[in-house]
Amino acid sequence: MNKKIYLFCAAGMSTSLLVSKMREHATKHSVPVDIEAFPESQVKEKGVDADVILLGPQVGYMLADFKALFPNKPVNVIDTAMYGRVDGLGVLKVAIAEIKKRAA
Repeated sequence: MNKKIYLFCAAGMSTSLLVSKMREHATKHSVPVDIEAFPESQVKEKGVDADVILLGPQVGYMLADFKALFPNKPVNVIDTAMYGRVDGLGVLKVAIAEIKKRAA
């Protein structure tokens, strides 16, 4: 079963390019994941299904709130430099590392 990596940002739009890049790398390397982007306002509905929750830097100030909502899931803010470079591979690696850390 595919692991779900969900990205949340201010409107769900700015992360869409990053999600596309992440999906390209996941497909290329046969990584069994589903990657989606949502506005932060949908975290309560969508976050429950996620295996990893990543926040865009613009909503990083909400990290504590998101962690409180989902204490048993990895929740992180995407590195600003990776986000700015639209580093799909880098962000995918971070998400996979979190999934593996939880499984260990």
